[in-house]
Amino acid sequence: MAAPEEQELSQAQTEKLLQFQDLTGLESMDQCRRTLEQHNWNIEAAVQDRLNEQEGVPSVFNPPPSRPLQVNTADHRVYSYIVSRPQPRGLLGWSYYLIMLPFRFTYYTLLDIFRFALRFIRPDPRGRVTDPVGDVVSFIQSFEEKYGRSHPVFYQGTYSQALNDAKRELRYLLVYLHGEDHQDTDEFCRSTLCTEEVITFLNARMLFWACSTIKPEGFRVSQALRENTYPFLAMIMLKDRKMTVVGRLEGLVQPEDLINQLNFIMEANQTYLVSERLEREERNQTQVLRQQQDEAYLASLRADQEKDRKKREEQEQKRQEEEMVLQSALAEERKRRTLEEEKERKSECLPQEPPADDPESVKIVFKLPNDTRVERRFLFEQSLTVIYDFLFSLKETPEKFQIVTNFPRRVLPCLPTEEQPNPPTLKEAGLSRSEVLFVQDLTDD
Repeated sequence: MAAPEEQELSQAQTEKLLQFQDLTGLESMDQCRRTLEQHNWNIEAAVQDRLNEQEGVPSVFNPPPSRPLQVNTADHRVYSYIVSRPQPRGLLGWSYYLIMLPFRFTYYTLLDIFRFALRFIRPDPRGRVTDPVGDVVSFIQSFEEKYGRSHPVFYQGTYSQALNDAKRELRYLLVYLHGEDHQDTDEFCRSTLCTEEVITFLNARMLFWACSTIKPEGFRVSQALRENTYPFLAMIMLKDRKMTVVGRLEGLVQPEDLINQLNFIMEANQTYLVSERLEREERNQTQVLRQQQDEAYLASLRADQEKDRKKREEQEQKRQEEEMVLQSALAEERKRRTLEEEKERKSECLPQEPPADDPESVKIVFKLPNDTRVERRFLFEQSLTVIYDFLFSLKETPEKFQIVTNFPRRVLPCLPTEEQPNPPTLKEAGLSRSEVLFVQDLTDD
């Protein structure tokens, strides 16, 4: 019962399984399947969880025994840049900060307690993604309503589709997670993200995907990337044949600083992207060469098959012709033997030749088609059939023939017909005591 169930599951999830393997570069199909099953076949969350493991962040399904691991910012493979909020300056600044501190502490503490309690009452609706494209489109619409239409070109598709396009086009993918309630979000969107220099830079250099964390699609990506604060940006690219997070920017980044940091990340990883392009071009050239070789091989194979087919047809035709010749020869041999046997039988049934002095005898000289002459005596009272049978029994006589008198020329009725079932006797046929008769060959007729 296990085999049919496994086969049915494989048929239902093959497309996601192959897509996940292509995005992560995992060679083991069993490991890909286990990872997807752990994430309930949610490919976006599974991909991000895999990317987190490569960064040094533990998987949500493999937590450490004591304390959770943090992102290793010292790891040169992943560049992290965190902007802290500026400290208050002067007496007025510190006074305002100290006065607002209890209110802020109370507000965020109560908000966290409320959210924690709410989880026990009802599950977070963001945990179920039903329309990921709709979530992204809805965020873009709300973003334009609040900040205007002057912004970087948002990728209008799911996070998984953005990863696929970035991998296929060998481009950088910048992911922006929009924290609606964070105090720095508005300033970042207005003063950094929607500035002309940032818009021009992002549109020209990379794909840009964004979504709000209050949307199920954004929340799912947030759970995978595990940002520490907002605004949050993650740079993703194809590295070592895997989609990898190569940079993380967190906090309120100024336009010039943002462009500099992104340039730094791209320059640090440019060699990987160039290497991927060269490898892909080499693979494409190899594939084209292999395709050309395959086409040449198939053409040669078809030509050889055509030659073999014609050769087989010629051999079959020759065999059939030889078979026909053999069958014809066998038929001729059977016909010849049958004719010889018939001639022998006719010869044995012939009446004895009368003596020369018998007054009732007739001397007949037969001239055969091959110009040979045969002489024999018959009785007047004998039927013309006897003459025919005598000639038929001779080896020199053709299979079909007729007997003809010379003058007047007439064909002797030697064989029975419907009008004359009993052929006449020699006397009735008007033959004299000495006759010369001609045997005419009718085989061709």
